[in-house]
Amino acid sequence: MTFSVALSGPTHQALRDHLDRADGQEDICFALWRPSQGRDRLTAIVSEPVLPGEGDRNVHRNASFEAPYLIRAAEAAAAAGAGLVLLHSHPSGSGWQGMSNDDVNAERGNAARVKAITGKPLLGMTIGTGDGGWSARFWEKTAPRTFERRDCESVRVVGSKLQLNFNPVLRPEPPLREELRRTISAWGQEAQADFARLRIGVVGLGSVGSIVAEALARMGVEHVRLLDFDGVETLNLDRVLNTQRRHAQAGTAKVIAAAEPLTESATAAHFRVDPLELSIVEPEGFRAAIDCDVLFSCVDRPWPRYALNVAAYAHLVPVIDGGIVVSKTRTGKMRGADWRAHVAAPGRRCLECLGQYKPGAVQLEREGRLDDPSYIRQLADNDPVKRNENVFAFSVGCASLELSQLISLVIAPGGIADVGPQLYHLSTGSLDRDGASCESDCLYAGPLLGSGDQAIDPTGVHDVAEQARKRRGSAGPALQPTAAGKWQQFWSRLRRRA
Repeated sequence: MTFSVALSGPTHQALRDHLDRADGQEDICFALWRPSQGRDRLTAIVSEPVLPGEGDRNVHRNASFEAPYLIRAAEAAAAAGAGLVLLHSHPSGSGWQGMSNDDVNAERGNAARVKAITGKPLLGMTIGTGDGGWSARFWEKTAPRTFERRDCESVRVVGSKLQLNFNPVLRPEPPLREELRRTISAWGQEAQADFARLRIGVVGLGSVGSIVAEALARMGVEHVRLLDFDGVETLNLDRVLNTQRRHAQAGTAKVIAAAEPLTESATAAHFRVDPLELSIVEPEGFRAAIDCDVLFSCVDRPWPRYALNVAAYAHLVPVIDGGIVVSKTRTGKMRGADWRAHVAAPGRRCLECLGQYKPGAVQLEREGRLDDPSYIRQLADNDPVKRNENVFAFSVGCASLELSQLISLVIAPGGIADVGPQLYHLSTGSLDRDGASCESDCLYAGPLLGSGDQAIDPTGVHDVAEQARKRRGSAGPALQPTAAGKWQQFWSRLRRRA
């Protein structure tokens, strides 16, 4: 199991405002963290800074804190069911910060008290005030009165721009490659190094998702995770990239049909693709998804979009979503086609407020009614459940908009990271933008934001996925390679050693 940290933009800014002192000295403070347990990775969601009051800490080039301040912060964490973060600054530092002996002693020396009060390991973080970059590590109890450092592989700040800080040992910068010379010439080696080290998930390997996955492999992304429970059918061959008649005849899983061509197309030196025959609404599929740094939502049903909305706001995994709608005249001729793309993330309009799904439809799908032919027959012809018209060219257009949203989010061309939701109209060739924010009572922008595993669970038994795998003779989630139980093993080990 690996470890990482995520912060929202406002939390990052509040902590940086305190820790980056005008007099150039180190400072210190606490915050709370909540677990976001993925299939292979534990992410600490950091929130709620506990800033020092009068007499809580001493600043003397280095910084130290008084015991009552630690206890007050740890008790606040325990009351919230959270863990405690000890944060300090390295003035003028940049990149992933190392630790001095004093840093190690301060964190390790207080790990036992924090664990006793909160029941969770201490998380240590350092910010280099030169560029606002973070480093992070957990302190795990390995024997009586013995705590060992578990370095995180990355820290992501999810604001208008996605800021990534990578551990140079665990996630080294990829080597320059001739295959990527033109790509690097567009936005530079530093941007490519961040882009390549993202773990990106593509949820849904239909017409748009298959194109997105191919583009990611060619753009040098080192790790792509694919989630789709369905198999290839003949009706997919006009729209789904890299599918062939032999796949349709064999009913090959879409993720399997995509995985081999991606390996051939990949330009990264060490490319990895995870083809998972899972639904995002199954517990195993959801945990596999929140292991990612960014997710592409290439689904068209309400329940998966609801799960992705939870991932974007509760677990701070930005979701790039989109869709295609084709309209026709009464005589069956095409009137027009529209495709859209947007990013769901803190500070941006969520998928529910964007109208990408209706909460009531989520429950209908959970109950299986959206897959019941007798129920579907009662729906209007223009109901989203019935509408499945598409053309490969439209999928290319939608995928292009979604990939452009990713580039803005990560690279920020011209310093602009948030271009807002975009809607393209084929009939007029016009592009609309939506600058609205979430509704005032939105749960995702409010109580659920950064709540991690304390959030509502969007998963359940997905009969359609189970039946699709059964028809192919594929293994179900319980038989797939997994690390989903490692979080419980981690805590059990800590309790035994307490």
